[in-house]
Amino acid sequence: MEKTFYITTTLPYVNNDPHVGFAMEIIRADTIARYKMLQGYDVFFNTGTDEHGSKLYIEAQKQGIPVQEYVDGYAAKFKGLVGLLNITLSVHFIRTTDEPHIKAAQVFWNKVNDNGYIYKKQYQTKYCTGCELEKTDSEVDENDCCLIHVGRKVEYIDEENYFFAYSKLADKLQAFYDAHPTFVIPDFRYNEMKSFLKNGLHDFSISRVAEKMPWGIPVPGDETQVMYVWFDALVNYISTLGYPLLEDDFEKYWVRGTPVQFCGKDNTRQQASMWQAMLIAADLPNSAHIVVNGFINAGGGIKMSKSIGNVINPYDVVERFETVAGNLSADVLRYFLLRHMNSFEDSDATNTLIDEAYTANLCNGLGNLVSRIMKMVVSYEVSYILPGEEDLLEFDDAVPEDFHTKIDQFDLKSAMDDIWREVNSLDWLIQNKEPFKLAKTDMPEAQRIVGDLAIRLYIIGFLLQPFMPNTANVIMELVKEKKSPEKPLFNRLTA
Repeated sequence: MEKTFYITTTLPYVNNDPHVGFAMEIIRADTIARYKMLQGYDVFFNTGTDEHGSKLYIEAQKQGIPVQEYVDGYAAKFKGLVGLLNITLSVHFIRTTDEPHIKAAQVFWNKVNDNGYIYKKQYQTKYCTGCELEKTDSEVDENDCCLIHVGRKVEYIDEENYFFAYSKLADKLQAFYDAHPTFVIPDFRYNEMKSFLKNGLHDFSISRVAEKMPWGIPVPGDETQVMYVWFDALVNYISTLGYPLLEDDFEKYWVRGTPVQFCGKDNTRQQASMWQAMLIAADLPNSAHIVVNGFINAGGGIKMSKSIGNVINPYDVVERFETVAGNLSADVLRYFLLRHMNSFEDSDATNTLIDEAYTANLCNGLGNLVSRIMKMVVSYEVSYILPGEEDLLEFDDAVPEDFHTKIDQFDLKSAMDDIWREVNSLDWLIQNKEPFKLAKTDMPEAQRIVGDLAIRLYIIGFLLQPFMPNTANVIMELVKEKKSPEKPLFNRLTA
């Protein structure tokens, strides 16, 4: 039976340069995609850019350029992350300004409307352009500023719009939650969504007056309105699969596959509640899992902010490490974000923390280990027989039995910690068994020890494939060819 798997990031909003927070999301999704491919799954990996909404329209007007030109510039930078971060080439990149997506969003709208979940009314509300969300009184401070976008006053909207009958779907959404106890990962984020549902769902606006905000997908049958950005953008998860054609890729990956969506914790409501209700309203299958990341803070729990100037740009990090890690520079950032960021909670990231992790664990750690083992392999003319990759799929005793489980539960940091325990274990064996001394008195025993070390190093390379693909390939090739690296994999940082 064919094994299929679907995974997607959220679509970053193209109002700024890429930052390390989204880099973490796409790297984590890529790691899962690569891991599933390694297990023989046919994987569809989706990412892209969210390009509609009032925030983009306003910013383009401020700069005096056409809004399409404005979003094209930022979209190119986000698409560039695919190459920069060594994302698998099988990834599909969708833009919400693509014509097939526009048509899909309109078909989706008509289906939800035909099912009786869309209506029109006059309303007044507080609205945060930064969040592109309506705000209740509890979600703004005493100065009517958004609690998330601190210092940004909300707008007051008073107009006639279309609404999504969210409240009518509460019972069906509850039934879905009850039937899928691991739908949102981690559990505490799922509990937040359950509490949100228990407190009652409120219908929300899904359109804007085109005369005031024309940058959006026209509402089918009413050119005076454009779709609200969230209602449009969320449809990308199925439009990328060819929806509204309910066959081929959509049938293969969404219906028969396991649709997994990564998102940040500020996106949980949209992905785990709003989007799921929309799918139910359109008579379509729900997602299988929503995996929620914590935020990356700029040290001391301080939120990263462009205005403060503490945002880390992934392009800058990769470029900085090219001089010491060459074509493994992307793996430096991948390593840091996969191992040193909590899988589900907030974490701090600074250039200093990245440098420290690099020096301790890549330069002095893994890179040094590879050089030491392979130098002994060459010097002592060590022979060994490597296990076949099919055997490695079951993994070696050196790796804990729950390694698979950790990845299947999207706890990538814990899985990386398992690999690094093996790295440290090999280093300990070298120090305690001292094959470099044994070679002078008992070469066969030294060769046996080094042969075992080389095999276990090969297994480390195999396990690293989803996480640090370039590094993994270098390690596996060196062990296969019984070669010592011509230069360290990870050179020392210079001041």
